[in-house]
Amino acid sequence: MMTLAPSLPPAIREVSAHSETRNKKCIDTHHHTNITRSSHKMALPEYKKNFLETCVSAGALKFGTFTLKSKRVSPYFFNAGLFHRADLLRSMSLAYAQSMKAHGDADSSFDFDVLFGPAYKGIPLAATTIDKLADLDTAKYGKKSYSFNRKEAKTHGEGGNIVGASLKGQKIVIIDDVITAGTAIREAIDIIKREGGELVGIIVAFDRQEKTPTENDDDGKPGPSAIGEVRKQYGIPVLSILTLDDIVEFLRSQGSEDDIKRLDAYRAKYKASD
Repeated sequence: MMTLAPSLPPAIREVSAHSETRNKKCIDTHHHTNITRSSHKMALPEYKKNFLETCVSAGALKFGTFTLKSKRVSPYFFNAGLFHRADLLRSMSLAYAQSMKAHGDADSSFDFDVLFGPAYKGIPLAATTIDKLADLDTAKYGKKSYSFNRKEAKTHGEGGNIVGASLKGQKIVIIDDVITAGTAIREAIDIIKREGGELVGIIVAFDRQEKTPTENDDDGKPGPSAIGEVRKQYGIPVLSILTLDDIVEFLRSQGSEDDIKRLDAYRAKYKASD
């Protein structure tokens, strides 16, 4: 069993220990969990709870004091890059697929032809998530495709920048780990436009639900987030497996009051307005 980070509260350490046992067995469903829960009834869907537990046990979600690239001092840190191990990648791709399916089940107008993973982080996410979607609902997703871009155009053979399914005339969903400033996602959107595709949605692993960094932005005044700006500019749904609200709800169910207070204080400073 892995050594749990000392910064985690006792209730979360308990969650981590049980989650690690489940991950070692490579369980690929969201129907069962051996986690001991408090009497507080969580509003989170089962797939979100399972993925949160996996994030904690893998060290992808940590609580403590972290200085971000934006220079903000955050009481938590989410690192999707740690999902490189087979069982963890399986867990993440399943959570992506479950999030997309949940949105599609709730909104019948949401449909797509190709799941596009921007190079490089998006490539394995697109390939593994499209496979999980087909497992969840073969009739609906079994014929969907995926593709990704090359950083440098290929000049021989078939040539071009796109590997996998053609984007021309297709409805496209972009899959990536996070949207921070929005620069990378806009580059992906430009690629889709150049290739003649129609962008119908974006999905990321985590939405911090905080305003875009600016000078002197710790005044407690809500501001637009990078994800909110993308939603507004392109008029499309931007989905996420998890949000900061989900993490707070998860901690509340475990009785982690100190961490909740620190998260609430951070959110009071940097909360998004969208």
